[in-house]
Amino acid sequence: MGPLPRTVELFYDVLSPYSWLGFEILCRYRNVWNIHLQLRPSLIAGIMKDSGRKAAAPGRGLDQEGPPKPGILRSLLTSEYNFPRAGNKAPALLPRKAQYLTSDIKLLGQHIQVPLRFPKDFFSVILEKGSLSAMRFLTAVNMEHPEMLEKASRELWMRVWSRDEDITDPQSILAAAEKAGMSTQQARGLLEKTSTPQVKNKLKETTEAACKYGAFGLPVTVAHLDGQTHMLFGSDRMELLAYLLGEKWMGPVPPAVSAKL
Repeated sequence: MGPLPRTVELFYDVLSPYSWLGFEILCRYRNVWNIHLQLRPSLIAGIMKDSGRKAAAPGRGLDQEGPPKPGILRSLLTSEYNFPRAGNKAPALLPRKAQYLTSDIKLLGQHIQVPLRFPKDFFSVILEKGSLSAMRFLTAVNMEHPEMLEKASRELWMRVWSRDEDITDPQSILAAAEKAGMSTQQARGLLEKTSTPQVKNKLKETTEAACKYGAFGLPVTVAHLDGQTHMLFGSDRMELLAYLLGEKWMGPVPPAVSAKL
C-alpha cells in the first residue's frame, strides 16, 4: 500500500481568469500526482476587501449579506472603500498592469490550452456584475453534489471568459448547470438554495479560510504536507507545488492527459 494522497486545496472564483488556468492545471495533475484535490469556491471581492483593510484581522469584514448594491464591487476593489491609498487594488485598475493583463491572459490561454477571451465590457463584468450569484451557486453544488463541481465551475468560466456570456442572471446559471450535465430540476433546486443562510454562510466561511491562509487575491493553492501548510498564490506556482510535493512537473499539459475543453 502506497503513501496516502496529500491534500491540496484550490481556492478560486470564476471571475478570475488566472483561477481558471490554475484550476485546469490541477485537474489535469489530480490523477498524475499523489494528491487529494479539494475545490474551494470563494469570493474574490471578499478577499480583496479583507486584504486591503489597513488594520483588519484576517478573516474579518466579510459579513455583508444580500446581493451587492450597484457599484459595490467597484468600491470593494478600489481605494474608495475603506482602503488605504496603497491598499489592495485589482491589477486591471492600474493602467500599465491592465494593458499587460490583456496580452498576458491571451498568451497564457494559448500556452495552457484554455480558451480564454477577454469580455468586451471587461469593467462591467468584473467591477459591476461580479460573481456573488455564481459563487453561491457553486457553493450549493459543492454542498449537495460535489461530483458536479468541476464541470459546473468550468461551464461558468466558459460563459464569462470564453464566450462573453452572463453569469449573474438565474437563467444564465441554469444554462451553465445544464450544460455541465445537471437536470433542469436538479439545477433549479440548487439555485433555490443559494438564498439560504447555509449556502451564504458556507461561502463566507470558505472565503474567510482563504484569508486566514494569507490570501490577497485568487487563485490560492494550499498544500498540507507533514503537518505544515504551504500557501501559493497564482496559477504560475504549480512547478513550485510539484517541488513541495516531491512530484514531477511536466508542464501545464502533462503527457497522456487530454487538455481539450
